[in-house]
Amino acid sequence: MRRAGRRLLHIYDTVLAPTGLKLCQFGILSALNGRGAALPSVQELAEELVLDRSTLGQNLRPLERDDLVTLLTDPRDRRVRLIALTKSGIAKYNEARPYWQAAQERFEAVFGEDEAAKLRSVLLSIAYNPELGKSRL
Repeated sequence: MRRAGRRLLHIYDTVLAPTGLKLCQFGILSALNGRGAALPSVQELAEELVLDRSTLGQNLRPLERDDLVTLLTDPRDRRVRLIALTKSGIAKYNEARPYWQAAQERFEAVFGEDEAAKLRSVLLSIAYNPELGKSRL
């Protein structure tokens, strides 16, 4: 699983390289773009992306530095940080999306459309299975 994951990560990172984004960063922009005006907290976004907060933070820093996202204080609870996609972030997402789509299409062409769909289904069930998150299997 680790080898396959590294291979796929390398493929997508290579395809996205002209945009300056890594796959995880693209995933963050995509998740934020899909939420519309709803601003998630750092914790909510980490849970949605199945990342720990520190990994999310490491990936947010360059996005914030490049003005693709901004962190805001939640007016209801000043301890909570909300993440917003900036106009530049929307533009970067729109720039990167065709590259990501090309990688998806290439993967499906090589792996097979039906097999790729089955694989995505299995991987999503693993990613969002709370039983697998427990310390003891």
